[in-house]
Amino acid sequence: MSYRQRLAASAPGKETVVTIGVFDGVHQGHRHLLRQVIELAGDQYVPTVVTFSNRPITVLRPGTEPSYLTTLEQRIDLIKEQGILTVISLEFTLELAQVTAADFASGLSESLMMKGLVVGPDSAIGKDRQGDLVFMQQQGEQLGFWARSVDTLEIEGQPVKSRRIREAVASGNLEVCPGLLGRNHTLSGVVVVGDQRGRTLGFPTANINVDPQVLLPGDGIYATWAIIDGERHQAATSIGIRPTFGLSQRLVEVFVMDFNADLYGKTIGVEFIKKVRDQERFDGLDALIKQIHQDVDDCRLVLVESA
Repeated sequence: MSYRQRLAASAPGKETVVTIGVFDGVHQGHRHLLRQVIELAGDQYVPTVVTFSNRPITVLRPGTEPSYLTTLEQRIDLIKEQGILTVISLEFTLELAQVTAADFASGLSESLMMKGLVVGPDSAIGKDRQGDLVFMQQQGEQLGFWARSVDTLEIEGQPVKSRRIREAVASGNLEVCPGLLGRNHTLSGVVVVGDQRGRTLGFPTANINVDPQVLLPGDGIYATWAIIDGERHQAATSIGIRPTFGLSQRLVEVFVMDFNADLYGKTIGVEFIKKVRDQERFDGLDALIKQIHQDVDDCRLVLVESA
């Protein structure tokens, strides 16, 4: 299916105001842009987002390791939560990379009945990034749409970018997420069977199978909320390789406080509030168990204070 066919298949059937991008994380900067799309669409047009399911750099620079703040499904849900009525995902491929800006503008105009295009200040569409704002405005004069840019949102004097948030998450600095993301950073995944080592220590954990392309916070212990069947439960979450046991596989293990039900096979969410300590290696099980008790107490205190 060509990109035009994909657009047409998901088109709302009414005239639209469109914006385009990856929108990884759907952070405050993205929300700032989406609010403009909704405002400019008004009651006359359908606010529409075309999102790429993968980052273009992973195609343009083969070998680049992708990491995302959200899965595609989470991204689409978050975009719709902002009030966008139509979200269309396109896979960025080598074929799409060869589409000229003029062809892409024509495709949007014809397939989506686009009457307005809203872009960020550094946006460039089409092969060789030819489609900057001026170019798209020129195309719009011929095809019957207008094009406008939205200034980048700044917080604490710095632009809000997905890269800035990914760097904070990777370093374990989760406390900046509410301000930049507009919410706490959250992972989700299916609970799978592990080696049940936590159970033998008195702290049974749920091992979460997270999408490998989703960025994990830096190794350590975090105060978190476990979201199970729509309810939030206090939890302490470990991310790391468990050096005390000489292991090398990086795991996400969630100890849900005051909870005894079987979680195997369930999809649960993990909402990160604060890192309480780095990953450490302990000399023996007694020292490790003592520290886990302390970790749970520390996490509970953080969660009570943040509730």
